[in-house]
Amino acid sequence: MAVSWGSVTYEDVTVIFTQEEWALLNPSEKKLYRDVMWENFKNFLSIENIQEHSTKEQHNLHGSKQSNTTVKISVDNDSLNGRKFQDCAVYNRLFTYSVHLQQHDRINSGKKPYECKQCSKTFSCSSNLRKHERTHTGEKPYGCKQCSKTFSFSSNLQTHERTHSGEKPYECKLCSKTFGQSSFLREHERTHSGEKPYECKLCSKTFRQSSTLRQHERTHSGEKLYDCKQCSKTFSSSSYLRKHERIHSGEKPYECKLCTKTFTYSSTLRTHEIIHSGEKPYKCKLCSKTFSFSSHLRTHERTHSGEKPYECKLCSKSFSCSSSLRIHERTHSGEKPYECKLCSKTFTCSGSLRQHERTHSGEKPYECKKCSKTFSSSSHLQRHERTHSGERPYECKQCSKTFSSSSNLRQHERTHSGEKPYECKQCGKTFSQPGHLHRHEQTHSEEKS
Repeated sequence: MAVSWGSVTYEDVTVIFTQEEWALLNPSEKKLYRDVMWENFKNFLSIENIQEHSTKEQHNLHGSKQSNTTVKISVDNDSLNGRKFQDCAVYNRLFTYSVHLQQHDRINSGKKPYECKQCSKTFSCSSNLRKHERTHTGEKPYGCKQCSKTFSFSSNLQTHERTHSGEKPYECKLCSKTFGQSSFLREHERTHSGEKPYECKLCSKTFRQSSTLRQHERTHSGEKLYDCKQCSKTFSSSSYLRKHERIHSGEKPYECKLCTKTFTYSSTLRTHEIIHSGEKPYKCKLCSKTFSFSSHLRTHERTHSGEKPYECKLCSKSFSCSSSLRIHERTHSGEKPYECKLCSKTFTCSGSLRQHERTHSGEKPYECKKCSKTFSSSSHLQRHERTHSGERPYECKQCSKTFSSSSNLRQHERTHSGEKPYECKQCGKTFSQPGHLHRHEQTHSEEKS
């Protein structure tokens, strides 16, 4: 029996990827790599009579360069014919820990023996279970050395560190745009392909991102997972909660580069920036009035049609825009989330707070182009401009009388309906206009004097 000995390293029969190279492979390339490597293992080990010579470090089957395992091969020419390859026994001798073979087998078989005790989710390996358990415990063992922010997973830390370094290793082949995460690149590529792989099972609407689908599904279920700790208001997405929390904190992270004015939301900044450009591309076909945004045009068109699609569930009052309904609902709940930092007065809407703050600052940023008179709010300027133009866009449906402001129209409508919503707290008498109530209250103060 002729036997020859030779020293062969594992690297002699495999291709080794660095962590960075491995991260750049797509799933099909990774699968091809594993299939080829598995075949190499079988050919390598079938030489028979393997004896471990030295193990410096264990090699990571997923492709990272972490080991230099050396084995000594005893080659028996007669043994190459007809002998069965014993997968498990030989495989375990190649690797220091048999867990890698077991884990590989589970991936192929679909077995998931590790179960989370809190939510019963199952996993193929114990390390994945440990990672998952952190979502329940909130443990974040990976800390950023630059800003001390912590993360549950090392991969999340690596992604975060790129925000400091500015590294963007993932590049779009179509437009050369680069990204810090491979998932961002995949999402971006769908803007080119138009692919929307995530479909709602209830309404068949499709989405580019799984997170957008989950958020959409909550519009069907009514589920609101995110709870504000200050006022207990709930939201269907974490981004909506973060925006809401700025109401409490007063944070305004978005700054206009032209006038340094700051805003709570990026959308509000974009709206403001158009004030500087003066662009108003959306025109009303009935009165030729122009608007900066299509949503503002749609709202305006309802002043002509009289459409009020947003109805209050408590009093059935209807409104032409959703924001007006939300502000109105606060008259029922008593909620006033906007507080003046100077006098602590609270308001139901941010616009009212901004207008109030100008009573402290004396600011009047809205100027009439015809007479140079200035105003603290855009609505006051619009009302004033109608004194020059003679425009009366608000018409009473009962008598066709027209008015220059919606508030004047509402007051007039009460002459038809008989509604008197303003009540004297001293004698219970009611009035259709706040001015009439104020004059009446003075009669009580005169009686006391």
